[in-house]
Amino acid sequence: MAADREASVGVLYDYFRASDDEAVAKLMDATDGGPVVREEGSPVEDAVDGKGIDPTVVLGNVVSFALDVPWDVDLIGERLVWPEGAAEDPEHEGPWVVVLNERARDALAEIPDDRLPGLADRWSHTEELSHYSDTQPEVMLSRLREFVGLARRARASGESIYCWICL
Repeated sequence: MAADREASVGVLYDYFRASDDEAVAKLMDATDGGPVVREEGSPVEDAVDGKGIDPTVVLGNVVSFALDVPWDVDLIGERLVWPEGAAEDPEHEGPWVVVLNERARDALAEIPDDRLPGLADRWSHTEELSHYSDTQPEVMLSRLREFVGLARRARASGESIYCWICL
């Protein structure tokens, strides 16, 4: 499955919830650096295959729509949490894990169900999704529901949303 994901997407993004950065480090040790979403099942309780949806720009767009604010590079506010020292290593090419800020998690979690179709339609027409193989509004609605569900469960359990990224 990983080979299929790489061929179709280029960069892999797995979103998941976890209690803290230490839990993420343990997960990465247990999975030899990921991926988090696997054909035989995810090693975490709750994960979403991002299918090429990067946190900063593509997910950031839908968060900006939900908040009704202009997109900004710092909107998602991701922070590198794994591997330790990767931020200082210009040669490190992944994989790595970032945590999304609470504002992004909460913005997704608070989207009312009746707003999802309109936001998904708007999201499906963003230029940044032009590389995505299927951006029909109903497909993006399904994707948005996955992210919103993950955010709601993360917030309800007091957890953060993390994103595993691999080139």
